[in-house]
Amino acid sequence: MIHYDFVNVVLMRLPPLNAVRAFEAVCRHGSILKAAEELNVVRGAVRQQIDTLENHFGSKLFLRDGRRLVPTLQASAFAAAASAAFDILQRAASELEGVVPGRIRLGVPSAFAIWWLMPRAADMQASLGDTVDIVPMTVVEPLQMHPELDAVIMGGEYRPAAGITALRFMADEFGPVARPSLAATLSSGPAAMGALTMLASRSVPKLWDEWFAESGTPPVVFSRAQEFEDLLLALGAARSGLGIALAPRASIEDDLHRGHLVAPYGFISRPSGYSLCCRTPDAKRPAFAALSGWLLHCGTSA
Repeated sequence: MIHYDFVNVVLMRLPPLNAVRAFEAVCRHGSILKAAEELNVVRGAVRQQIDTLENHFGSKLFLRDGRRLVPTLQASAFAAAASAAFDILQRAASELEGVVPGRIRLGVPSAFAIWWLMPRAADMQASLGDTVDIVPMTVVEPLQMHPELDAVIMGGEYRPAAGITALRFMADEFGPVARPSLAATLSSGPAAMGALTMLASRSVPKLWDEWFAESGTPPVVFSRAQEFEDLLLALGAARSGLGIALAPRASIEDDLHRGHLVAPYGFISRPSGYSLCCRTPDAKRPAFAALSGWLLHCGTSA
């Protein structure tokens, strides 16, 4: 009887599940409207659930940044834990029902998908069968923000969240790249890049800063900077001669081989490389083990 009462007391401390679900959706979308569309309810219902949760915790959970709702630092940590918990519950329910997804929806950075993964797609299908759906991602975000995906490939600095398993399958290098005609003007050293247009991607906004820091190169003041929505467009601009871009080597292998792009200062190793990230319960599935093995084989032979 005492044990039963103790369990009841603990359960009473948990917030309502519907309120947590609404809160987690608002955190992912930054919008009550989009969260309501996902949950197939009216906006007022989502607002009511957020009010319920704020009353439960006795504090505000969001700040407003223009039209976007931004969770507080503490609320953001709770949202990450809630997202991981919902993923675990969903998959546990599927296993209880005997439903195991036969395919893997794999989110991949667009440039990496086109220039590294797709040239190997035939080999992947021969090795794994028709089990992987490749979903290009313009903006690469952690798996916990994409419940519709089974796994994502992450590049650069990445720390797995709770409930996520990450397998590093390939190292990477990165460096400035440009058309041969532009690269020929840069023989005097990196400072010469200042005469060119810096091509940057909003999807990896710190890539240039990382290269300057990790290569030990003094930052360059460029004559002009041009931003693109994703790295794929920035590399396309470099290919057409608009300026100089900072690129992971894995994303431009074909361009280097064909001579469309040149790396005037070579490449330096990135500390983290590329990782396959999946939910921890899924890591034990045979399909994920096969995908992991294939990526490791290709990554070490790249």
